[in-house]
Amino acid sequence: MTNPQGRTPSGRMIGYLARKFGRVSLPLEVLKSAAGYYIGTLDEAGAPYSRESEEYWQTFEEAERALNHPEPDAWTQRLTP
Repeated sequence: MTNPQGRTPSGRMIGYLARKFGRVSLPLEVLKSAAGYYIGTLDEAGAPYSRESEEYWQTFEEAERALNHPEPDAWTQRLTP
């Protein structure tokens, strides 16, 4: 599923969960956890705010390709936190 919430003025996609549950418009980024790389958002202090992707990838490059891929099924949007 592509990100249903839209984009920032600079064209970056906005996190669906951050918007729906936190009521904030935060751009999607590739982040890292112990489980691997994922697509998520950071709060204004730079701390992880939401994990948006169902998937984890082994490398930053794989996650970045999924985030920037034009096809809507490049990654799966989580629908609940």
